[in-house]
Amino acid sequence: MKQFIRKILFIGLIIFLLMQLYQPVRNSDYGQVLPIHISKVYHIPRNIEAILQTSCYDCHSNNTQYPWYSYVQPVRLFMESHITQGKKDLNFSQWGDYSKRKQGNKLDRIVKQIKANEMPLTSYTLIHKNAVLTPAQKEQVIKWAQKVNDSISKIN
Repeated sequence: MKQFIRKILFIGLIIFLLMQLYQPVRNSDYGQVLPIHISKVYHIPRNIEAILQTSCYDCHSNNTQYPWYSYVQPVRLFMESHITQGKKDLNFSQWGDYSKRKQGNKLDRIVKQIKANEMPLTSYTLIHKNAVLTPAQKEQVIKWAQKVNDSISKIN
């Protein structure tokens, strides 16, 4: 029986080590800020930009700051699935490609999700404690998003 358990553990170790060979392409624009990035499309006050960078951009932009454990599978696969889904739902780096109507809808969703404490995700804030939004930060982002959305509505 002990021999069987050793074989299983050995096979498990080999599988784990082989998994480490798979490293998907990293989500990084190498510090480039394209003209369609939200910060180029709309004025973002520094305090709001800092909040977005800390709490949103890792999953909702083309520039993720990867921690050391992102090199370990299967953690990396889990992270990549979150990043891919996050960018599919909202990508601040591609903001200028959204129609004005879609931008307004995205801003509405940002406000609703912050109010409902759905964003940032708990799975993200468990490890990234600095990404947890304080009530004051929530209010600042909500007011900013509503102000931008009002300016979009006036254009349409």
